[in-house]
Amino acid sequence: MPDAQAAPDGLVADLRRARQSREDAAEAVADVRESRLKALRAALDELDRLFDQYEESATGTGDFQSYLAFQEDVVDYVEELDEDLPEYDVFESLLELFKKKRLSEADFAEARERLADARDLVGRLDHLADARDRYAKARKAVAERADEHATEVERLERLERLGAADLDAPVEELRDPIETYDEAVREAFRELRAEAPARNVLDFVATAASYSLVDFEPVPEDLAAFVADREAGAEPLSQLLEYADYSPSKLDHYVAQPRELKRVVGGNRTYLDRLSAEPLTVGWPPAPADELRYRLDELVSVVARIADEDVVAALHAVRARVRDDDYERLRTAAVAEHELTPAEKEEIAAGVEDDLEAAREAERELREALETY
Repeated sequence: MPDAQAAPDGLVADLRRARQSREDAAEAVADVRESRLKALRAALDELDRLFDQYEESATGTGDFQSYLAFQEDVVDYVEELDEDLPEYDVFESLLELFKKKRLSEADFAEARERLADARDLVGRLDHLADARDRYAKARKAVAERADEHATEVERLERLERLGAADLDAPVEELRDPIETYDEAVREAFRELRAEAPARNVLDFVATAASYSLVDFEPVPEDLAAFVADREAGAEPLSQLLEYADYSPSKLDHYVAQPRELKRVVGGNRTYLDRLSAEPLTVGWPPAPADELRYRLDELVSVVARIADEDVVAALHAVRARVRDDDYERLRTAAVAEHELTPAEKEEIAAGVEDDLEAAREAERELREALETY
């Protein structure tokens, strides 16, 4: 995380300079017109190709046919140029430069020197591309640092909130009913898995999963169809999982469709092994009241399908506790007690207010820079 006290001035200045550089580079290109500069670059590239092709063979006492071919190609090349091309007169001057009975390396050096200004003009395109790249990187750096500060703000706000918790609050008044219910519903589900037909267990899970706040994974379609239609579906889940480990020849003595059972149950073993009562529990520390109230309303309807009155009564006791006025005070104390590390407790004791304000200000400055530049 960034230092909460570190000012973002450097990144903002980098972004400001990068935008100014991009604007200057764009203005320099616009002064000549981008299309004309691109045409000039293409012309220079073609001329460089001619130089590379002929310079060695057409100079000194080289190949006379190469010399003639070079002169022809240069004339054709210049005649095809648009007169609106920047530095056109320089290109045209090359006709006189190369109109000699014999060419030397110095002639080609002279030609390149005459074209220096043209190459400088074309360089504006590269400068603009580089300026745009630097600007994009500067924006990315500012955005990433702003996000880092936003994360730091969230962390410090959490510490500030938990630091205000009443650590002497009687959290056992909240923990006891929740632990009583959670253990009771776990036991009820363990009994369901161990004793009820597999089709009944998975029918319950499918029904529970239809409630948006009861977080069971949907039953795999092939598994649901198998336990619904086959005799083996009357066996408990534990028995089906044991069958899935049998060889087909041994399993043939126990079920009517041994290979299908191994394929479907064995293929869904991970799902079945993970199937537990956790989606029916409240957990510790509990969720905020506004969130938990709605979930508990759904759990009352779901849990009553598999548990006895004592379990449902324990769930009602939790629901009543969540509706009490002091629930959030006790919950905040529970979260603080459960989640705060020793280092975080020391940070809270030292005070987080200044760091929080600095992180907020840094994020605010960076976001404003992104809008401004």
